[in-house]
Amino acid sequence: MNNGDLLQIIEDGMSSFSRGQRQIAAYILEHYDKAAYYTASRLGTIVGVSESTVVRFANELGYEGYPELQKELKKLIRSRLTSFQRMEVTNNLIGENDVLEKVLSSDIEKIRQTAAEIDHKSFDAAVQNIVNAKNIYIIGVRSSSTLAGFLNHSLRMIFDNVRFVQTTSGSEMFEQIMQIGKGDVMIAISFPRYSSRIINAVEYAKSRGADVIALTDSKFSPIAAEADQLLIAYSDMASFVDSLVAPLSIINALVVAVAREREAEVSERLRVLEEVWDQYDVYAKKHN
Repeated sequence: MNNGDLLQIIEDGMSSFSRGQRQIAAYILEHYDKAAYYTASRLGTIVGVSESTVVRFANELGYEGYPELQKELKKLIRSRLTSFQRMEVTNNLIGENDVLEKVLSSDIEKIRQTAAEIDHKSFDAAVQNIVNAKNIYIIGVRSSSTLAGFLNHSLRMIFDNVRFVQTTSGSEMFEQIMQIGKGDVMIAISFPRYSSRIINAVEYAKSRGADVIALTDSKFSPIAAEADQLLIAYSDMASFVDSLVAPLSIINALVVAVAREREAEVSERLRVLEEVWDQYDVYAKKHN
């Protein structure tokens, strides 16, 4: 189910729900930002129904259990809430707990979920397409631009054909990707709140026959449908900003895998670079 339609599906189904299910539905429609973080038992207590009624409500919507519905609600709020609302939600979740421990524990869980569910075939295919690409276009907007920049820096250590697409304006973006075509690869990185510029760039690249590797948070992401290889990394709200440790881990894995495919060339390239860096004092040296 597309989580973007979830609230509409709940609203449309009101007449077919039991009385208890209507109570749950009404609460979710009004307070989906809170419901996403309640257990089935807690939601039932707040609404005034049994935990089993909450589970049956999730089943009625087509989910195998309440955790699946809860996961979709979390995805929904990440794409719908404003920055101010996101901050309120996460502050309420953390409460008086240790902020450092809470955030680190959440990040660890996101990496664990990502590792358990990522499509290894898509990852391997993405690696081969990057290795064999005529040109590699990397694009990310807003918070995702940091991830794109890191990937650009790393792949430039390996290849000469890497192009980091600057996305300060839509027109400049298209000027940079207008020559993309067959044999090229676009690596598009996008997490909620999704940018329309990324969606447009991916659609254009696909229409030109380029291979698209999408690094995003869900198969329902707006760039997922056009992707030849879909790499899903779990992320979540960390106040008004997002936790992006899991997608960064996937990027690290991509760089390592690509470097292993080109081991001899990479070793020689890095040897030459080290000589240049040393000659021009690029990195500070510790003198005894």
